[in-house]
Amino acid sequence: MSEPSSPYTALASHILHKADPGEKAALARLSPDQPLRPHEIAALSRALLSAGLAPETWRPETWRRWALIAHGMALAGHDGAGRLGSQLARAGVAESRVTKLLTARGDAFTQLLPRVLRLLASKDVRPNWYDLGPLVLTQDSAERDGIQEAEQIRLRIAGMYFSEQARKAAA
Repeated sequence: MSEPSSPYTALASHILHKADPGEKAALARLSPDQPLRPHEIAALSRALLSAGLAPETWRPETWRRWALIAHGMALAGHDGAGRLGSQLARAGVAESRVTKLLTARGDAFTQLLPRVLRLLASKDVRPNWYDLGPLVLTQDSAERDGIQEAEQIRLRIAGMYFSEQARKAAA
């Protein structure tokens, strides 16, 4: 599943291949649930602009969501070929941790996601941001369409995770 014109592809490409080591480190160290420091804002802005995004018109919560995405990409990379649920299962992420992540909302989600991404990175599994990015952007939406989209994404991730778990158990 490849989406070459996706902002996720462009952002991952910038962070993983074009950003200097200091910028990548700043993105990896930032705390998306805390106010951004000046060097983090600079690194994040350069990455977002390089991806063709227009952050100058965003509300603070949109900045926080994209900061979480950039932070996650700097931590764990991006692999658009697999499905996130399968990647979680392949990395051996416990069912309880996947369930917590998929049921978390707001600040709880923002705190849990980097932990799961660090676990994926430690297992040398890169997540699919075509699956994960839209969830980050919609997971705490107050709008009906956003809520429904986030639920559909959660169910797809869960379906792939449990399908992969069942395949592993049957083997």
